Amino acid sequence: MKERIRTILEDALPLVDLDSDFLFAELSSLEITNIMMLLSEEYNIDLVFTDVTPKNFKSLDNIVKMVESKLNK
Repeated sequence: MKERIRTILEDALPLVDLDSDFLFAELSSLEITNIMMLLSEEYNIDLVFTDVTPKNFKSLDNIVKMVESKLNK
């Protein structure tokens, strides 16, 4: 799953360093919205504004954990 999410995000956000430990700080609100839309569509999950937290978007691993938790609900 992590590699699939990486591919999706690299295609959509080629200038973003997905290996950063401070990914949230590097993302604009538009980029965060784009990530949420892409992952919602790809995994058929509901991501809402309350999911946008520094913890959930801190790193690629945290984004993967967020998606996994949504899939397990």
